[in-house]
Amino acid sequence: MAADQPKALGAWSGEFGDRYTERNVASADAVRGRARVWGEVFRKIVGDMPASAIEIGPNLGLNLRGIRALSGMELWGIEPNPAARERLVDDGVLPADRVVAGFGHEIPLADGAVELAFTCGVLIHVDPSLLDRTMREIHRVSSKYVFCAEYFSPKAETIPYRGETDLLFKNDFGSLYLDNFPDLVLVDYGFFWRRTTVMDDTTWWLFRKA
Repeated sequence: MAADQPKALGAWSGEFGDRYTERNVASADAVRGRARVWGEVFRKIVGDMPASAIEIGPNLGLNLRGIRALSGMELWGIEPNPAARERLVDDGVLPADRVVAGFGHEIPLADGAVELAFTCGVLIHVDPSLLDRTMREIHRVSSKYVFCAEYFSPKAETIPYRGETDLLFKNDFGSLYLDNFPDLVLVDYGFFWRRTTVMDDTTWWLFRKA
């Protein structure tokens, strides 16, 4: 990693990201839980389900596995960590040609390539210097829906994460999307409470392009 690059880029593509992958478990209960929470989201757009989706930073693909249990949509993932990419293919979550190596600030897909582009607990790990660029790429590759589920804060703040600094950044990501992309319309928003879901106390927002 070049000295002038954000710390997060090297962390998530290297050993720190490997350890994150090792901690995650794609158990049957975890996948069923993700299917339940995605079912809650998809109920907001019954009759207009996207035909394709890309997750930015899927790691082991728990969200993709949950979505696949509900829908036959074409799924993609862009993931910086080699071990996670290997698991996505080896576990049959995605075919190799739909697993892209990289980060969200440079998504090698055409404009409007998928109908849904989303993050779950990923924008919080994007260095602030790359956040706007990442959100613009997510907006660009989606032809219809943008979704994110992230730790919320009414103002930007940096939080220590597993003994490291500059790897977790809370924000009001919903407002950032609405303020920066006039063509986005809020479909709905909500909260995934850890006590009743498999998610980690995250606020979610679903937007549709007008």
